[in-house]
Amino acid sequence: MITMRAVALNPSGKLIDVELPRPAPTGKDLLVQVRAVSVNPVDAKQKANEGQLRVLGWDVAGVVEETGSDCTLFRPGDEVYYAGDITRPGGFSEYHLVDERLVGRKPQSLDFAQAAVLPLTSLTAWEGLFHRLGVKTDHDEPKAVLIVGAAGGVGSIATQLARWAGLTVIGTASRPESTAWVQHLGADHVVNHFEPLLPQFEALGLASVEYVFCLNEVDSNWDNMMDVLAPQGKLCTILPPMSPVNMRPLFDKSAAWCMEYMFTRPKYRTSDMEKHHQILMRVAEKVDAGEIRSTLHERMAPINAANLEKAFAKLRSGRTIGKIALESFE
Repeated sequence: MITMRAVALNPSGKLIDVELPRPAPTGKDLLVQVRAVSVNPVDAKQKANEGQLRVLGWDVAGVVEETGSDCTLFRPGDEVYYAGDITRPGGFSEYHLVDERLVGRKPQSLDFAQAAVLPLTSLTAWEGLFHRLGVKTDHDEPKAVLIVGAAGGVGSIATQLARWAGLTVIGTASRPESTAWVQHLGADHVVNHFEPLLPQFEALGLASVEYVFCLNEVDSNWDNMMDVLAPQGKLCTILPPMSPVNMRPLFDKSAAWCMEYMFTRPKYRTSDMEKHHQILMRVAEKVDAGEIRSTLHERMAPINAANLEKAFAKLRSGRTIGKIALESFE
């Protein structure tokens, strides 16, 4: 039996280094040799499986080793990047199976670590802006978006995509270093979401925004968001509220509220699951054209339990900027 190195969550909830059987691809699965991975809050929130190991990791860049018999999009040797499917084992392993419909070609201008930080956040930002909020790139009149949590992983991509779409971007950040990062990514204005937003908007000569994209917790930001959301505007959140929120302002403004969960398409194997492939291909084109930059902020090596624990601790601190990548199992 051929084995591979991996990092798994044991039944007690501790990350450990393990040896696992190397899987073989069938159907539309690719077997990818993993070169780099990234970490996301969704990893740190996962629970252990009772009585068995669980491999996490839903941001991967690597090289196609083998393909299943039904694959048509990729061949061995292709460099790829993807987030994958949260209902299947993740990519914290030397080799990983993933449905090719969820995979894009790695941007040629990036190394594996720079590419590994992009898939989950790019898919979330793209779906949130263009599929849920319905942002168009051809506006009849100027429109604006408030991105709550613009310095984080999703916010770092959403800021760039919103700028590319022609929106005025107001990003939120609360520290000098995170404010500088959001400005570096192209936000037109940066405001502090820990302070009342309306006075900050008025000081900038702004009244409201047509779109609000909330990438932080909903409850503590709700009133602030309602204050600046325009009548008939749209709100998208990537988390559900954890306590009741006042729906009256949303009703009064005839505003729409939608939610974005990047794993919906793979989890439910929707008929348009290949959208992930298409989005990642578009993002790669924009990266190689210089329209989007990698959000890599820190590299770690090698990929092992100790380094992943350190990366998760940084995520849990709530003070990370951009993304963290881990490279190589050597």
